[in-house]
Amino acid sequence: YYMKKLIALSAAAVMASSAAMADVAISGSASVSYDDNGSAAAATTYDAGLSIVGTAGATTVTVAWDLEADLITGIDLATSIGPVSIAADMWNEDSSEAAGTDDGDGDTILATADSDDTSVTVSLDVPVGDLTIALDDSGDITLSGTFAGVTISHTIQDGADSTTGSASIAGMDISLTNDGGDSTWSIGTTVSGIALTLNSDTDITAAFGLAGNTLTVSHVGKVDGAVATTLVYVLDEVAAYTTVAISRDLTSGATLTATYSSSDDSLTLKAAVAF
Repeated sequence: YYMKKLIALSAAAVMASSAAMADVAISGSASVSYDDNGSAAAATTYDAGLSIVGTAGATTVTVAWDLEADLITGIDLATSIGPVSIAADMWNEDSSEAAGTDDGDGDTILATADSDDTSVTVSLDVPVGDLTIALDDSGDITLSGTFAGVTISHTIQDGADSTTGSASIAGMDISLTNDGGDSTWSIGTTVSGIALTLNSDTDITAAFGLAGNTLTVSHVGKVDGAVATTLVYVLDEVAAYTTVAISRDLTSGATLTATYSSSDDSLTLKAAVAF
């Protein structure tokens, strides 16, 4: 009798645990990279992270955790009340940086002080025919919709308005953005199994399969230097360079990638897995 009761209690506990975990999704990724750094000293870097997403009805909480650095990098809550969407950034990110920090693409920043970046954003989305009108608590109004296969979004905001458009025309994916008079564009298409992309910064990428591998060749255009202002960081001039990457999915579930960069004549080997 007692054994049957214990089994029944255990089964109930397992069912309760399963129900509690039913609306929690956990995913993550991990990688290790070896970079010979060309003529500089070689280096090995590691990265691992988890994403935990809990859902209850129309409410979602997302936690991002950098395992390698043992640091929470984000806690976000999103919910809706009818046409009103509420998003809360509950994590105060450490945004302080030392002067001269370089992200690898030539963006050298000035010293920045840390500030509290937690926030709550309230927005309203109202469909009007094929058009959606959105209003957020900063006062920005966004009009968006898809007409005859062309997706248009126009944001009315303080300072300068911005407009984006995208469409698929004759096998090409085209996007165009105008932000206060500054226009950028990109085009993507596939020719003979080769996926090609080109943008207004003269960046070009070609990716195609090769004997079970994926070969990606990228050319990054020159970056002109700029002095610091109240709106932008210092921008160091960077010469154009090319990268060649070969990646392969292994039977172990990991992906192995070898990347050569002409910017510093370096070869990087990276093993990564996502779960």
